[in-house]
Amino acid sequence: MKHTRLFTTLSGLTLTVGLLAFAACQTTDSTVLPTTTTTGTTSTTATTSIGTGVPDVYKKIYGATEIYVEGTNIVIKTKGRPDHKSPYYKGTQWESSLYEVYNGTNAKFGVNPNTISEFSLTFKIPMSPQVDASHSATPLGSTGVSLNGVAFFNQYAAMNSPLTIEINGFDQYGGHPQQQGQYHYHVEPTYLTAQKGKDALLGFLLDGFPVYGPIESGKTITNTDLDKYHGHTSKTADYPNGIYHYHVTAEDPYISGSGFYGKAGTVTQ
Repeated sequence: MKHTRLFTTLSGLTLTVGLLAFAACQTTDSTVLPTTTTTGTTSTTATTSIGTGVPDVYKKIYGATEIYVEGTNIVIKTKGRPDHKSPYYKGTQWESSLYEVYNGTNAKFGVNPNTISEFSLTFKIPMSPQVDASHSATPLGSTGVSLNGVAFFNQYAAMNSPLTIEINGFDQYGGHPQQQGQYHYHVEPTYLTAQKGKDALLGFLLDGFPVYGPIESGKTITNTDLDKYHGHTSKTADYPNGIYHYHVTAEDPYISGSGFYGKAGTVTQ
């Protein structure tokens, strides 16, 4: 009986120690993920502070400085500056490493008078996005965040004008800065689709629903495959059970449609 009682006591002690060790592992405050980005011959390493409980899919936003959970939202902080080269880096502090003359395919390209600046952007979006009956209109300005921390904008130029003229100022990677210097994408971010794949996750809109590239299951997506909000519901590599998601397409409205599919979160700077 003495041996039995001793064994029981040791077993209980082992279980207690094991549970305490498990609990300690579960309460790690945060991790810091290094990200190395190569642009031409330039290589830079950035770090992203990842808070406790952040789902893996958001860790793909390599351009964030910080990602953490706040209540039912995921908070993503970025500097809003592209990690790829651009003609809009001319005259900036990053010119020596990131300036590149336009070498795209648009024969009508003309550089606009703005240059790229850095911003402190904070995106707060729902982690469990839900359809919103009101489908509020997407605003001018940031409508979401891409993997490299650059903002998505909707399908309109200033004063809700069509992009017909403004599109000729988009650089070889599909973006440009506005008057205050905030670089953004209205159309396919071709640097990301070249690096990650045409069918890859590219980011999230403010309503929390993901944005994917122009290819799905080997097929190039067109507007006829999508609803008026510019998305549909199906399985994706990141969401094997299926989720509503947006697609970038080659035609207007490019990224988002007549409104957000879900209830939009916020972006501040």
